[in-house]
Amino acid sequence: MVKLNKIYTRTGDKGSTGLGTGERVAKYALRIAAYGTVDETNSVVGVVRLHLDAAEGAVDAMLLRIQNDLFDLGADLCVPDTGKDLGYEPLRITEQQVKRLEDEIDLLNAELQPLKSFVLPGGTAAAAHLHVARTVSRRAERLMVELAAQDGEPVSAAALQYINRLSDFLFVAGRYVNDKGAADVLWVPGQNR
Repeated sequence: MVKLNKIYTRTGDKGSTGLGTGERVAKYALRIAAYGTVDETNSVVGVVRLHLDAAEGAVDAMLLRIQNDLFDLGADLCVPDTGKDLGYEPLRITEQQVKRLEDEIDLLNAELQPLKSFVLPGGTAAAAHLHVARTVSRRAERLMVELAAQDGEPVSAAALQYINRLSDFLFVAGRYVNDKGAADVLWVPGQNR
């Protein structure tokens, strides 16, 4: 159970922060950048939800689940799996969470016409914000992949799969809330030459 009595601790005033393991690391550490960008993705998803209308309740419910998953992902990244006994079971992203995202992508995508061009971010406000969330999640993915490539910086396969599927979900959801793709703004190659 999370309990926050005091918001500031002064422990980070000199540029370090604590991982879930208790280890202190620089605030610019790659692991901190990775889960900070996951948190940023979550914030953008929150903005998306403000722009959904009542008819998009199913998408809103999916996004609420994703927001909770993103906290799980941040917790997973905050407690690297070094194989050491921590005295508790750390929270980890599961294959079931990845599968649920895949199922929801398939569910939304089944109602969309296949694309014949790339989609420009835009259309409805919700769709535009979903594209922002997608690009922020892609940045989080790049940071997580870079982190996983470092010696002694474990990132689980499920966490990497989840963040990869998330950007796919956000793309499909962006099309879905754009009147199921009818309001998509398509790229016209070389249009302004």
